Amino acid sequence: MSGRTAAVITTAVPACFAQLRHGRKNSGARARKMTAPRSIVIGGGAFAGLALALALRQGLGPEVPVIVADPALALRPSRDPRATAIVAACRRLFEALGVWDEVAPTAQPIIDMVVTDSALEDATRPVFLTFAGEVQPGEPFAHMVENKYLIEALAKRAEAEGVELRATPVTSYQSRAEATMVTLGDGSVIEASLLVAADGAKSKLRERAGISTYGWDYDQTGIVVTVAHERDHNGCAEEHFLPAGPFAILPLTGKRSSLVWSESRADAAKIMALPDAQFQAELEKRFGLRLGEVKPLDKPKAFPLGYFVAQSFIAPRLALIGDAAHVIHPIAGQGLNMGLKDVAALAEVVVDAARLGIDPGQVDVLERYQRWRRFDTMAMGVATNGLNLLFSNKSPLLRSVRDIGLGIVDRLPPLKEVFIRQAAGLGGETPRLLKGEAL
Repeated sequence: MSGRTAAVITTAVPACFAQLRHGRKNSGARARKMTAPRSIVIGGGAFAGLALALALRQGLGPEVPVIVADPALALRPSRDPRATAIVAACRRLFEALGVWDEVAPTAQPIIDMVVTDSALEDATRPVFLTFAGEVQPGEPFAHMVENKYLIEALAKRAEAEGVELRATPVTSYQSRAEATMVTLGDGSVIEASLLVAADGAKSKLRERAGISTYGWDYDQTGIVVTVAHERDHNGCAEEHFLPAGPFAILPLTGKRSSLVWSESRADAAKIMALPDAQFQAELEKRFGLRLGEVKPLDKPKAFPLGYFVAQSFIAPRLALIGDAAHVIHPIAGQGLNMGLKDVAALAEVVVDAARLGIDPGQVDVLERYQRWRRFDTMAMGVATNGLNLLFSNKSPLLRSVRDIGLGIVDRLPPLKEVFIRQAAGLGGETPRLLKGEAL
């Protein structure tokens, strides 16, 4: 994409928001005034769905019913053993929604990060790049949060503020000019102004809308496991670039870390099938000795790695967010954060439209959301794909080139600061929630 095209897209976003806030009609569909508030239904009750429900409830008030439908809501409290890196912008979102104070005691700040590039058999792993510092005084660029605590905090807050949580799926919907008729698994039918698909990478709602995806499989598997270690990590995350893929050590509270370990599909299958003692040996070979003896605390889980983006983020009275809209490689730890950026952008365009009396499910409102998020999503997908191709190979020439590049970045503080701000989710046109501002 040319710089001129990117500039047009970037400048178009604030321009269209200015039109919306001042009540001007754009050149597309005529703004339709709402005759009466209708429900907003969100299919999917994980991070993105719950965060969006809470943002809409707080922005729209009690007059607009907000409903989250997901069978997984019956499984509370959550027992999800995984952990997630929450970048600074998304931490601000959770703060604005009023859930961060409950999560903070279980969150581990990431105050330093080191990047190495080595072969598995190398005796030492020289550090080529470090990221230390804060995006603002007292604000780390990211926190590690265990999923079970964050999901439960979002669900509790949503219930307390009047969001209706339904432990049943969205089974079908029929979009009409004035509303969409949403049928749930319990047989109830809801007349909604908007249906949001937050039902994951294998989204049934996206499929029912006839929205195709494009992308590819990496022939890699991600292995996730939580470990304990002898010595304190001191809030330092490590990213070891190994020929098979990145091996990330992400600090949790106490002397624990979450590992995200990428291997080729065939090798990962062999590793996952190993007896415990042999799995431990493979883990130690990659983990290193810096934190002393290491021990898995749960059973490792494996998931295929790939990249895909929906051909469209919207359909008539339907918007896709999170993994329903895009899946990227975990090499940069941005997957969930991309979904939360979707949440912030969609909540802002819906609330701004509703305050002007405009139907938030009409096509020109949803187009504003799509324009805002699509370019950033594509840019992040290209970046993570490029990083994976650059680092997940055994070429000595490429290794030399990338190590020189890492060394140059490490010696240029202004450039490192740009990388930190981008990694923290604070680059580009930022929705209000990601600035910590309530809607």
